[in-house]
Formats: sequence, C-alpha cells, structure tokens
Amino acid sequence: MSAFGHLRSQVRLPTGQLVVCGCVAIRGGDESSDWLDFYVPVGALDNAGLAYWDGRPFFRSDVMDDWLAAIGKETFTRAAFSLGVVGFEVSGCSDAATLAGQMPQERGIGYLLPVDGTLHYGAANT
Repeated sequence: MSAFGHLRSQVRLPTGQLVVCGCVAIRGGDESSDWLDFYVPVGALDNAGLAYWDGRPFFRSDVMDDWLAAIGKETFTRAAFSLGVVGFEVSGCSDAATLAGQMPQERGIGYLLPVDGTLHYGAANT
C-alpha cells in the first residue's frame, strides 16, 4: 500500500449505490502506529441518499458502521491487526495498547478488537 500512496476507487454501499471511496496507509515510527484508512466521503453519502446523521455525536449510520465492520472482519481473516475502529474520522483515536484487550463499555465509535486470535466487534452505543 505504501508504494501506491492514496488509492481512490468506487465501492458499492450496502444499499446498492456505487460511490467513490478512498484508502490510504499512514505509516508511523513503530508497528503500533500504522493505520490503514478506508473511507467514503460524506458528499458521496449525500449523493447516494444515505442518511448518516441521527442526532448522535458526529456522523453515524448503523448500516454503514455494520458494513464497515464487516469489511474489517474480512480484512482480519487475511491480515491480522491489533485494533480496528469504525466511525467518522476515527484514525488515531485509540490504540491497542491503551485498550489492553478490553472492549470499552461505552463506545462513541465501533471497535474491532482481537482477543486470543478471535476478532470481536463492539458497535458504537453512545
């Protein structure tokens, strides 16, 4: 991924609409600070007519969160990772060392957290 920089393409939303998307690798100084960001721009969600704000903090769609979590789960089967986060502008918001294998009880974002080799998804609940 780092050889290709910022990738842009299209993806089919769970609602069936084809929209633009992007993916970028953010390399840190050590293994714990590498991020792979996959995103769908808010404008693309607008153009697709997908509701993504329901009064909760930040933009959120349970449909999109579950879809993005499914992408993360599939990714984990091919390339294990120590933490995945799902939500609006979540890159760098937490790290695996801070969570120490424990899913937060109150979650403003979704977490994909591996415990003993099994990936668990905790959807946003606040």
